[in-house]
Amino acid sequence: MDKLRLLQARKQKILSVGKEIRKDIDSLIDKDSFVELSSFSFSKNDFYGEEAEGEGVVTGFATVGDYPFYIVAQNSAVFSGGVSKANCEKIAKCLNQAEKTATPVIYFLSSLGVQVGEGVNVLEGLASLILKASQLKGTVPQYLVIDGEVYGQIAVLAGLCDFTFFIDKKSVLAANSPLVIAAQSGKNIGKSEVGGAAGLNRANIASFTVKNLDEVKDIILKINGLLTVAVDESDELNTLIAGLDKKADAATLLKVFDNGSAIEVGASYVPQVKCYLARIGGIASATVIFDGENGVELNALTVRKLKDFAEFACCYNLPYITFVNTLGITADLEAHNSLVLKEIGEYVSILDCIDAAKISVIYGKAIGLGYTVFAAKNMGYDYSYAFANAKIALFDEAKGAEIEFSADKNIDKEKLAERYAEENSDPINAAKGGYIDNIIQPSFVKQYLVASLQMLIK
Repeated sequence: MDKLRLLQARKQKILSVGKEIRKDIDSLIDKDSFVELSSFSFSKNDFYGEEAEGEGVVTGFATVGDYPFYIVAQNSAVFSGGVSKANCEKIAKCLNQAEKTATPVIYFLSSLGVQVGEGVNVLEGLASLILKASQLKGTVPQYLVIDGEVYGQIAVLAGLCDFTFFIDKKSVLAANSPLVIAAQSGKNIGKSEVGGAAGLNRANIASFTVKNLDEVKDIILKINGLLTVAVDESDELNTLIAGLDKKADAATLLKVFDNGSAIEVGASYVPQVKCYLARIGGIASATVIFDGENGVELNALTVRKLKDFAEFACCYNLPYITFVNTLGITADLEAHNSLVLKEIGEYVSILDCIDAAKISVIYGKAIGLGYTVFAAKNMGYDYSYAFANAKIALFDEAKGAEIEFSADKNIDKEKLAERYAEENSDPINAAKGGYIDNIIQPSFVKQYLVASLQMLIK
């Protein structure tokens, strides 16, 4: 027997079965950089009596923009991307290597569920895979591309990865069959409405919705650049943002970022809380902008988005900047009977763990809990700034204070109105107490941030 011919024949079979997923891998990585691992892993599916070429998954390492990444790609051509114990073990083996070498991971997922006939074996395999992905969280970045339809327990990976990409009109993610979910909910809707990015707009899963893999590559390269190069040269150190003197809003605040550096994460989820990875004066940072004309109220979903973003900043030692226009907790039954207080408590714990610079800029309102959590000096912010026309107060207005103290019949409403009048919400009062480091002209905010970051960066 000619062993070389046999090897070539086996290679050809593997390449033939995985040609579509290999096209997707090639479109993301640098040309000819992929080195496949465990390509000759074959197990037999007892139910079908057929072999799973390469265990139905392609693993290896490659470079993207000359930077190394491990690649995990489910091959939907093998048993519809069915997950098996051997499949999970092959992926976990690749993740072990990523952990040892501190190398980021890119997943391509496309699976209609577990392989039939696997029984409890696949559950053990999934347990080992999920645990290993969890152990990588905060150690190396994990990027997940929903490269088709992904159903079943493998969907848990989307909750563990740092960034999940949904490809428009292609990606569907669900822990159960979308048909079953729709039926159980009494709705006649399609799979995209159940598990597409729009259908999951309250799940905090879709980090990015893109048109194709070229966009995925661009975003990964941007994020990787921010994480691997903390400080980059910038010629925008003295930028004035003139529009802020006329109107301080989230759209104008985007000009604080170095040109072309900003990446918004999770834009479709709680859009009034905007989370950006970007450079400010060449320094990589994680920045939150509360976007609401009258201030953003807090609820469990709002704080959960903040918590996840702050955790990422903490893990990768990024300076954390908050542009505050924030009120307290929404005063309704839904918010009251929710996890909002638990989420706030966990957010504060994560905030305390951030060793990098923490800077707060009150550009709108900082009312009640909105000040305490996001601007208070005693919350651990290295620098707290306020725009000259910002509003800092216990209550948003006298009417709110009246409602709060309505049970007290002896309250003097005239004195209450005077205390919470507009002029007494001036940030100068907080500055007098030493709680605000400086009250600034809005157009100079970038200069203050750059100076502060340069002093605090480690």
